[in-house]
Amino acid sequence: MDSDALKIACPSCHALNRVPVSRLADAPVCGRCKQALFVAHSLALGVATFDRHVVDADLPVLVDFWAPWCQPCLMMAPHFEQAAAHLEPAIRLAKVDTEAEPALGSRFDIRSIPTLVLFHRGRELTRRSGAMGAADIVRWVRTQLEG
Repeated sequence: MDSDALKIACPSCHALNRVPVSRLADAPVCGRCKQALFVAHSLALGVATFDRHVVDADLPVLVDFWAPWCQPCLMMAPHFEQAAAHLEPAIRLAKVDTEAEPALGSRFDIRSIPTLVLFHRGRELTRRSGAMGAADIVRWVRTQLEG
């Protein structure tokens, strides 16, 4: 693989695609399903798709571990979507419903929700619990990736 290409998992079919870094902002599409690789929205992940996006792909991924009964989670949801529009294509944003996917919550020792976990190539870089606004999410993620 070219050193200037990244493996990007498709949000629709989850196939891995090689995309030159210089073309990330050019609205790349999946080689398999022809859908957009970046949609400026978060992606729902489950046990079957989590590793494809978080471990196998090269983009940093910010995962929101949440539950549908959690009021702070529901209040933060639109802010998380706004942050996705600001952070893509450099960073993928994803959501894991810990109620529907308890194995993922357990795998990452999620004790409170919402919890944001920033991963890069399968490695946890940092995490933060509690609801945040869109600007705070964007600022926090960018700060974490700069350091």
